[in-house]
Parts: sequence; C-alpha cells; structure tokens
Amino acid sequence: MASANDMVFLPLGGVGEIGMNLALYGIGPEDNRSWLMVDCGVSFAGPELPGIDLVFPDIKFLEEEADNIVGMVITHAHEDHYGAIVHLWPFLKVPVYLTPFTAALLEAKTESEPGAEKVPVTVVNQGDRIDIGPFNVEFVTMTHSIPEPCALAIRTDAGLFVHTGDWKIDHTPGVGLPIDMKRLRELGEEGVTALVCDSTNAIRDGVSPSEGDVAKELKKVMKTAKHRIAITTFASNVARIRAIAEAAASCERDVVVVGRSMHRVIAVAGELGYLDGLPAFHDEDAYGYLPREKTVLLCTGSQGEARAALARIASGDHRNIALSKGDTVIFSSRTIPGNEKAVGEVQNHLADLDVQIITDKDAMVHVSGHPRRGELEELYKLLKPKVVVPVHGEPLHLAAHAEFARSMKVPEVIRGKNGDVIRLNAGRAAIIDEAPFGIMVKDGSILDDPEVTGVKERRKLSYAGALVISLVVNRQGDLLDDPQMSLMGLPDTDDDGEPMEDIVTKAIVGAVTSIPKARRKDKDLIGEAARRAARAAVLEVWGKKTLCQVLVTRL
Repeated sequence: MASANDMVFLPLGGVGEIGMNLALYGIGPEDNRSWLMVDCGVSFAGPELPGIDLVFPDIKFLEEEADNIVGMVITHAHEDHYGAIVHLWPFLKVPVYLTPFTAALLEAKTESEPGAEKVPVTVVNQGDRIDIGPFNVEFVTMTHSIPEPCALAIRTDAGLFVHTGDWKIDHTPGVGLPIDMKRLRELGEEGVTALVCDSTNAIRDGVSPSEGDVAKELKKVMKTAKHRIAITTFASNVARIRAIAEAAASCERDVVVVGRSMHRVIAVAGELGYLDGLPAFHDEDAYGYLPREKTVLLCTGSQGEARAALARIASGDHRNIALSKGDTVIFSSRTIPGNEKAVGEVQNHLADLDVQIITDKDAMVHVSGHPRRGELEELYKLLKPKVVVPVHGEPLHLAAHAEFARSMKVPEVIRGKNGDVIRLNAGRAAIIDEAPFGIMVKDGSILDDPEVTGVKERRKLSYAGALVISLVVNRQGDLLDDPQMSLMGLPDTDDDGEPMEDIVTKAIVGAVTSIPKARRKDKDLIGEAARRAARAAVLEVWGKKTLCQVLVTRL
C-alpha cells in the first residue's frame, strides 16, 4: 500500500538509454504528490526517425501534473540533461534552478533559437542548499566533463536521497572545483536512504583518468607535430578547451576557433572566468595569415556531424580553412554509439588528404566523464546507501551496475525502466506503479508525437519509394486516358527491360475494366482497385511494397 510518506522516483527518460534524461521525485499522498523535476534533456534521432531534428521525453504526464511540480533542477549543461528546456518549459511554466554556467549557456541557446520564449531562472551555486516545496535540495560539487556538475542531496520527511547526475572522481579537473569528497562522506554519516546513480561506465573496471592527465598528453602530442594541428572535442568540455589552449601556448602556437557552438561556449566560459590567463583565441579569418607550424585549429564536429567544422574541412567544403599533407588531426573525444559511420567517413576524408589522425587509441587525448567500477565503489563506501537505483545507461550498463551494487552488499537494488514509479523508502523499496512515457520529436517547427509528423511514411519511403497515380474517368467510370503517374525511388524497369510505368499501367487498366459497369460509378472503388493492382504489380516485379496513392478525377 502507498503511504503519504513514500518518496518515489519516476524516470521519464534516461533509463534504458543514454540521453534524454528527465526524472521526477515525488512525495505526498498518491493522488496529490508534490513533484521535483530533475533534468530536461534531449536525444538525437537515429535512422529510425528520418528527418527528425531532436527527440524529447513525452511530457503528457508532466502536463497533467504541472500544478504539482514545485520546480525543475538541472544537474549540468550537457544537451542530454538540459537541452529540452527551451522547447518544453513553455508547456510547464515551472520554476527552474541551475548554476551560473548552465544559466549562461541556456540564455545563449535561447537567443539562438528563433522565437524561443525566455525562461526565468533561479541561479544557484555548487554547495548551496535551498527549499523547493517540500524538498530541501543541496547542490553537491561533483566533477564531470563540463563545469559546475552537481549531485543533488534531496531531503524530505522520508529521508535523505542522493541523485548523482553525471560524475566521476577527478581531483584535477582542469577548470572548476574538484569533487567534494568531504561533503559526500558527511552525507553518508548523516544517513543516505537511497542513491540514484550514473551507470554509463559500470561495465568497466578501474578508475577514469583525470582531465589533468589529458592536458599533459596533449602537450606531448603537440610538441611532436611538425605542421598544422586540428583538434576536435565536445564544445561543452571547457577543461579540454583550456588544456588545448595551454598546450598550444607551450608550443608557441595560436588557437583558431572554428564552429558556432565552440565560439558560444568559449564566450560563456570566458565571462565566468574559466579561461582567465590564456592567450586570446582567433577567429577563422586569421587562419590565412598565421604560419602553418604555429597554428592549432579548435573545431566542432567530433561526432562526424555533416555540417560541423571538421566534416566540411575534411571534405574540402570549408570556405576559409583547408588541411594539407603532413598536418595532424586529433580527436580529443569518444565516438558516441551510433555515430561510428559518420566519424569514420570524416576520418577517411582526412586520410585521403594524407593527414595524420590521432585518437584515444593512439594516446590519452580523451578521458570519460563517467565513473568506472573503482569510483562507484569509492562513492558507495562514502554514502553507504540502503537502496540503489541504477540510471543513465542502456540495459547492459544498468544490469552491470545492479550486479555491482549487490556485490557491495546494498540491501535493496531496484532496476527500473522509464515510466516505472519506484518507491525509495528503505525496507519497502519497490516498483509500485507505472506512468505514461514515450517520446516527442521536433520536426522542423513542429513538436509532437512522432507518428503525427509523418515519420512512419518516411520510413516506408526510404525503404520502398512511392507511387502517385492520377486517373481521369467519365460518369460511367470508364478511363478517358492512360493513367498518369510519378514513380519515386522505384526501379525504372523489370529484369527484362520493360518500363515499370508500362507494367503498372497494364495492371491498373486491367483492374479498372474488370469492375462491373454497375459498380464502376463508385469513384472510391475505382481508386482502391487501382491502388491494389499497382502495388501488386510492383511487388511482383521488385519484391517490395511501395507506398501508393491514387487520385481519381471524374469528368
């Protein structure tokens, strides 16, 4: 039975997948809970969603509960944790709490989105502790591959609950504060009821190297390069940007910034003091006059994005920048699953230019921002949670994390999925209900359910093309001319060389003339008979069921 003192956790995105993080913590009577929303992220469409720009968690449940949502708290400014705010906040209008860096990036993002509604925010600092409705929320300093990441220590009448966000243990993070191990230990001494924890690297043993290690390696790699150096990394990784700039300065090289998102992050980080003491960055216009052996390009495009700087440079499409034989390109990043083909294509273009390519397989030019099993073990020993819920990972990661938590003698381990309402109370932890969940998509200027946008038809089009047919008949239903048609994505002929258009025409004429004259006055019947005949003819020749539409005009 549910109790008014139950603390529940409800993920609507980010569990069973990497990306699109959005979760709720709820307390109070089952029919009148107060909800705290944690993160509001996006995901990016794969080939199963052709033409879709962004993917969001479905917010039907949030809209129904909007009056009971006391606030939205953002753990850090990665797209999969904050990227949906601009698009979804106007439907919810709830108070938003975030750190200075996240707030500044959100403002810059809003300004770059035509017609976007400005989101009023409350800025908090790492270490702050505030009341948001019945939740007392402490922003605990963590480290990750972006400035100002926070775990949330959430206190209610039901106990103390820790939501880690994305994190790793890094004592030399490059920019910002190191992880606050002292505070984490104090939380453990206070008594942590439940821990909701990042699972991304739960399948890996050991500990993740530090950003400080990458900084040292970048200096070594740069010193051995003879000509130009181009480096691509995630634009949000300010510590990496700083490390690149420091390595360039140590080699007496100038840094040229290429890519809109990189410029945006550098501007925000500079305003907040994270890039103090560095030489000035150059715009791409400077590339033409800087000496080849004294130049470092800092580029967007680490994931092979078609319109990002590095892809255009590699394919020779960039108006201001080109690379030459003997130059060096460093991928200071990891390839996100699903982007392997796009990254490989960029690297192949670079190889055709006789450019040297360096990845994290060749040198420590990138480290993960997520905890391996050694770091998880250290956090568990500090916090001593009674309940653990693995999140932020695909099923493989969640299963590995759950197994690890059990090996650490955690009394209760709950492995849930998106939509599960999970009671977090010690001794009674369980999945107790289910809420509606799913995805919404941004398709151009439309934000809606994916099937409403026509994605289903697009998938069929990409597989089997389309056939549009126009018929003209008289009042008796007799064809007055040969069918007119447009074949899109279909073979031109069959194996014997007969035009597909002729094959379809014969099938349609046969189908229409075979309809008894008394029934041929039914225009809809004629159209359906023609559609079935045309699809069957294409299927027989090609083996695929094409999309088919028939327009019948009666004169």
